[in-house]
Amino acid sequence: MRTTKTMKSISLMYDGMNLDEEQVYHKAKLLLDIYRDVVWKTVQEVNFVREVCESYCSQNLNVALTYLEDFAPTEQKETFINRISCIFETSWIIELIDTALLKIYEYHTNGKLYHEILSKSYVNSVAMNEQELLECLSMERTSFYMRKKEAIKLFGIALWGYALPKYKAVFVESTGNENEYTYFFEEELNHARI
Repeated sequence: MRTTKTMKSISLMYDGMNLDEEQVYHKAKLLLDIYRDVVWKTVQEVNFVREVCESYCSQNLNVALTYLEDFAPTEQKETFINRISCIFETSWIIELIDTALLKIYEYHTNGKLYHEILSKSYVNSVAMNEQELLECLSMERTSFYMRKKEAIKLFGIALWGYALPKYKAVFVESTGNENEYTYFFEEELNHARI
């Protein structure tokens, strides 16, 4: 595959941020590959928690949450807390990916195209096959795969070069402990691989 001017520019950004381009590319592709499943699982968990809350006391989620927090038996409370924790942990990954996608959208060269390629290939709830993607984007196959690789590499920069450091700064600032941040994200990324 030939190296485009944009790919050279992206490689320079990787060098400037001291990021391993190939390693980040593979991590970025893995995260994008599992994104739909993670979102689907989260929606299923949220629906289950909502149904449990409604069945315990009422249609009012605040009342149900208060009831479960204060009065539910220990066993049920533990299960509920574990499910809620899983939902919030997963939401961090979703939010990080969404932040990176917004950063790509703002990229000066083909940003909107890259965003659209990633959205249609990995993020939208309905998966499209190759032919549908090519028709929808009005692209030739070779151009599509070249732009898709550029988009994934740019996503890696947006996530590991911008979004994660941004969240790290907020987390460290609020807790004052960088070690807690590192542990949290190692656990999140390990959880995302499952």
